Amino acid sequence: QVQLVESGGGLVQPGGSLRLSCAASGSIFNINAMGWYRQAPGKERELVARLTKGDNSNYADSVKGRFTISRGNAKNTVYLQMNSLKPEDTAVYYCNAPVTTLKFEYFELWGRGTLVTVSS
Repeated sequence: QVQLVESGGGLVQPGGSLRLSCAASGSIFNINAMGWYRQAPGKERELVARLTKGDNSNYADSVKGRFTISRGNAKNTVYLQMNSLKPEDTAVYYCNAPVTTLKFEYFELWGRGTLVTVSS
């Protein structure tokens, strides 16, 4: 069984910072990219940031210059450093990764989500 586990959400004041973590575990053969999506109440899920195996990254325009996605020292771990947070960043943040298992099965994995609330 393969899964993604997120951590690091919480309540923060506008202008503050949070770091989200995501770790993939299980019988993993390959992960080509890991990314973060978010879904605010009443809105569709949107891509926030994505990091490929070759260290290419892309960001939503709304977070460029404020958020940074990076790879962790542990294998198949990714972080999202969020600075200068705004109330409009409030959402449930989901980790995502396309995973090939040791049995060469393919899954588009999603974590359960972690809530980020930006409010004074």
